[in-house]
Amino acid sequence: MERPAGGGSGDDDKTVPLLANKQDEEDVRSVGVGRRVVEENKKLWVVAAPSICARFSTFGVTVISQAFVGHISPTDLAAYALVSTLLMRFSTGILLGMASALETLCGQSYGAKQYHMLGIYLQRSWIILFGCAVVLLPIYLFTTPLLIALGQDPEISAVAGIISRWYIPIMFSYVWAFTLQMYLQAQSKNMIVTYLAFLNLGLHLFLSWLLTIKFHLGLTGVMGSMVIAYWIPVFGQLTFVFFGGCPLTWTGFSYAAFTDLSDIVKLSLSSGVMLCLELWYNTILVLLTGYMKNAEVALDALSICLNINGWEMMISLGFLAATGVRVANELGAGSARRAKFAIFNVVTISFCIGFVLFVLFLFFRGSLAYIFTESRAVADAVADLSPLLAFSILLNSIQPVLSGVAIGSGWQSVVAYVNVTSYYLIGIPLGMILGYVIGFQVKGIWIGMLLGTLVQTLVLLFMTLRTDWQKQVQIARERVNRWYMEENGRSQNSRGNP
Repeated sequence: MERPAGGGSGDDDKTVPLLANKQDEEDVRSVGVGRRVVEENKKLWVVAAPSICARFSTFGVTVISQAFVGHISPTDLAAYALVSTLLMRFSTGILLGMASALETLCGQSYGAKQYHMLGIYLQRSWIILFGCAVVLLPIYLFTTPLLIALGQDPEISAVAGIISRWYIPIMFSYVWAFTLQMYLQAQSKNMIVTYLAFLNLGLHLFLSWLLTIKFHLGLTGVMGSMVIAYWIPVFGQLTFVFFGGCPLTWTGFSYAAFTDLSDIVKLSLSSGVMLCLELWYNTILVLLTGYMKNAEVALDALSICLNINGWEMMISLGFLAATGVRVANELGAGSARRAKFAIFNVVTISFCIGFVLFVLFLFFRGSLAYIFTESRAVADAVADLSPLLAFSILLNSIQPVLSGVAIGSGWQSVVAYVNVTSYYLIGIPLGMILGYVIGFQVKGIWIGMLLGTLVQTLVLLFMTLRTDWQKQVQIARERVNRWYMEENGRSQNSRGNP
């Protein structure tokens, strides 16, 4: 196995990059606040901007598709809403959550200058996520009977079954898309993701128009364009990585990817549970809405609100990724002060953006609904939900960033328990009481779930403020040291070294 550039002896590689640099910490104290803010924001936006663009593109593909489907028929729109916000959010939560283990591993290893380990972690994640995607296949193959068994409308469920089969190749694209993005952003090399994102979005808009409007292919045209749109960034990123884009971290395929999978699986499962519980939260909202009176209008209105909320969430999720990278990099490099400053900086920026959007959405209320539908009833329902949408946007400007702190620090298993309590023992029960018992319908469910999100946000904020970051540096050092020494030992044995 090749050594990373600039490597010396094995002992030097194992220790020097992982020791906290006292002189560096003193330099941090001596630098003025203004200069620290400028330097930190340069590092932040190198990761955050491409990450936000990539998420805007991915979500934009979904929204563009919804806009075209919404002009086909209300039934198709309701079925698309069920699949995209129920089925796809379910599988996305699992795959994205398990892939987020890479943010911890790659971020801390890169900060510790153990570069070649990033390529091995990437390959291990491919193996784990591909196996997980295969396990998820039956859900896509038997969508219609599953939805009917859950009490959904049979006509909507039948169309949802057709849409779900189109989503199978999209789900498998996530195996590579999620892991490659996290691998690249850990190195601050994700500008290639931005270029591909803009290409992808423009191409999907053109193909959707061509296949749906000009060739009159309807649902087939929209979904076919989606499949193409999701795979283009994957091939582009693979080409970048394989052909010299990451010379320090990608040294080719390695048999080491098949070793120590159990440790990676444990961290991946913790990450998966943590993010699944967050992403499935809104899925429960959609599922409960499907049981209400006039479910088609309620589902259409709710899916439009969630998609508008999703646009803002793409900014927050971009900051989530950037926070995970910045915290992991600084912990791996041994700088507790820089890790804390990075957290303060990104929380402040994300909240300011969220507050501006909060005011804008309160002002415009339901007027944006007509982008997605021609139905006056649906637009009126969206206008009625708009205040809750605005408060969701404000709260979601903070919560994902704090989740990014957890990912960068490797707290996934602890946060999973926090999510279970705040979401599923507080938010959903309150929502069901307000929605069904008191009779507030969709608004009641949404209010209850917002309260659950507020509880989770306050708990994560408390954890972040009370954390001993110097101890987190030590934990990161031990994690990177352990896996690096195990891998280095196997590498020496494979070459016949004593």
